[in-house]
Amino acid sequence: MTAEPAVTSFAGLHHQPGEPLLLPNAWDHASAVALAARGFPAIGTTSLAVAAAAGLPDGRGATREQTLCLARTLGAEPFALSVDAEDGFGEDPDDVAELASELWAAGAVGINLEDGLGPAARHAAKIAAVKRAVPALFVNARTDTYWLGDGDETETLHRLDAYQQAGADGVFVPGLSDPDRIGALVRRVRAPLNVLYSPAGPTVSRLAGLGVGRISLGSLLYRRALGAAVDAVADIAAGRVPGGTTPSYAEVCAPSRSVPASRSAKSTGCSRVPR
Repeated sequence: MTAEPAVTSFAGLHHQPGEPLLLPNAWDHASAVALAARGFPAIGTTSLAVAAAAGLPDGRGATREQTLCLARTLGAEPFALSVDAEDGFGEDPDDVAELASELWAAGAVGINLEDGLGPAARHAAKIAAVKRAVPALFVNARTDTYWLGDGDETETLHRLDAYQQAGADGVFVPGLSDPDRIGALVRRVRAPLNVLYSPAGPTVSRLAGLGVGRISLGSLLYRRALGAAVDAVADIAAGRVPGGTTPSYAEVCAPSRSVPASRSAKSTGCSRVPR
């Protein structure tokens, strides 16, 4: 998949009336290719999993290199890749634009940037800088008014308007789950609205009916995988056969067979970060 067709198809997946992009979020090569094999045309990453795998805090700007490493690992695969880049790992818009350029070079066609309830003008400046540096990169601009704030509708609209004016291709409001508010926001914004799926919230079909353009799973799959691992060992310790699906050794190995034996951390641009 070449870069331009991937970009075109990724953006188009956000503009299918009644059929929002359901974006599963992976945390490594195995999880990404397994999800793609189930027919998902686009895969996102999750910052929580990247941070947790490295023993680092999420949302604190500590995983820039790990995020780039994962993008370089996944960027050549035949699916559209969108990268969760926290707040861009910096306050300087030019630094965020440099990161976006590196992600684009790695093969990513989308980036998710969160405001963390910092100044809206600063986040808008980051978005504008990214779009100047990499015009074709799909920028999903996230506001945390519901995730970290009190869900003020006026503030949410103020921020989303600013991000759209700066060039955001999509807008993301995690924590928003009320169907009436979701529907009202869909009608108010110009860009496709992205919401975070919650098992306790509206179903995918309900969100589709509301006009949502993208549904992200965030860290849900990663957390479920951790829970399944803990449950499985508890079953084994108790003398029970663990339930759930267990891919075979060969199935997990299969997607890696085309990788040259000489491939290393150096060849992929990834290296161990001292801690």
